[in-house]
Amino acid sequence: MSIEHPSFGKLDSSRIIIFDTTLRDGEQSPGFSMNLAEKLRMAEALAELGVDVIEAGFPIASPGDFESVRSIARTVKGPVICGLARTSRADVIRAGEAVAAAERRRIHIFISTSALHMKYKLRMEPDAVLQAVTDSVTLARQFTDDIEWSAEDGSRTDPDFLCRCTEAAIAAGATTINVPDTVGYALPEDMAGIFTMLRERVPGVERVILSAHNHNDLGLAVANTIASVRAGVRQIECTINGIGERAGNAALEEIVMALRTRPDAVACRPAIVTERILRTSRLLSAITGFDVQPNKAIVGRNAFAHESGIHQDGVLKNAATYEIMTPESVGWTKSNLVMGKHSGRAAFRDKLRALGYGEIGDNQLNDAFRRFKDLADRKKVVYDDDISALVDDEVVRDHTRIRFVSLDVHAGSRTKPTAEMELEIDGTMRRAKATGDGPVDATFIAIRSLFPHEATLRLFSVGAITEGTDAQARVTVRLEEDGKMVDGQGSDTDTIVASARAYVHALNKLLVKRTRTEPKELSA
Repeated sequence: MSIEHPSFGKLDSSRIIIFDTTLRDGEQSPGFSMNLAEKLRMAEALAELGVDVIEAGFPIASPGDFESVRSIARTVKGPVICGLARTSRADVIRAGEAVAAAERRRIHIFISTSALHMKYKLRMEPDAVLQAVTDSVTLARQFTDDIEWSAEDGSRTDPDFLCRCTEAAIAAGATTINVPDTVGYALPEDMAGIFTMLRERVPGVERVILSAHNHNDLGLAVANTIASVRAGVRQIECTINGIGERAGNAALEEIVMALRTRPDAVACRPAIVTERILRTSRLLSAITGFDVQPNKAIVGRNAFAHESGIHQDGVLKNAATYEIMTPESVGWTKSNLVMGKHSGRAAFRDKLRALGYGEIGDNQLNDAFRRFKDLADRKKVVYDDDISALVDDEVVRDHTRIRFVSLDVHAGSRTKPTAEMELEIDGTMRRAKATGDGPVDATFIAIRSLFPHEATLRLFSVGAITEGTDAQARVTVRLEEDGKMVDGQGSDTDTIVASARAYVHALNKLLVKRTRTEPKELSA
């Protein structure tokens, strides 16, 4: 059986649409905010990964959100560009305006349908919710033929009412029906049952795509998603690294590789370039400042590591004994030592391409190459992970207001730690000298004197990127201001310099947060 869709044409029953909401639901996570340049870079990476739909943001949330969705719609080619809206007229119009320039565009409308949400969140009667569904979808059709409708808290919605809302949305012109497990409450059999019910009871459901959006509060988001696919869902809503509200969303990389690895159990195929999964995961980590845990499936650094002697012996004889997929299939490559202080610019550019960075501008290449040569002078060997870290640190991020320039630190057991800091702030070079209880404390005090702020330091974490005493340090700094939380990262062979870079990165992200005002109701 096939479905005719306004954005994708004729779709057969084995085709899975990947709807990525990293830039919308993912960015709602505390500390995960991105500025415009970072969102554009991430959107381009998602397009290169092969996602079908990019939910670029919530245009009504703020002028910044509107501009980011509009910029992605104008710039990013390939995927459908989607904007989120509540059922209010203003939301729908704003979303329509934001995605207007996209080659293919979608408006995603949501409203709560559970008795709990309708009574306490919306303060609306069921009949009023039904009317809002019809009115909003009808209005959205003025901007695009590709309309998605979502029943927020759908997994806890009365089945009869969910069917009525779904029928109303389809009658008004919705082409995708999404049932989210908004609070991560459902079990796999619950989600399978919901979609089976809709397919059996709702008139016209055979003309639309059913979609699943599962949260991970009980650690079941991926399992619930796979169960939904087996029950007829053909669109999966997910995020890179599983980021999202609270415990996060279903992780794109886990779902895609589950479908690829188990075609015997789920005979469906997404159009994802799986070899780009790791690169995209690392890009998101660099932009947001959040690393994935070592044992994270697919993209964690231990995902293909084998310490047990029995496992090592089996893998050496035949990798399939303990690996159900190849590391190369998701983008892992073995670190090598070919790059050093004698390597030239052409070799460096080739290395970046091999690491998945594609083409970067001359100015960005010059900055990255300068840091690489400096690193090669200080380290005996330069690993691929070292290069990725410095490129992510300098090239990926757009330090729009504050830029690290230099740092000199004097410290020891017999001297008061002193930091002399130089930053470029809004295009102006500024210098300061400060003392503290230690070199890191002195450095952060110097930054505060150059750019006064009231943010509280909530986390300071140091880790090594590679092995050895000359390894680069990767530092994470978490700042909180007025309930807004951001994480920044920095890397350098000098831990204090890495700390300064991380603090500056966090500050820049905090400035992005300051410009945003969230709407009263957000879809999860």
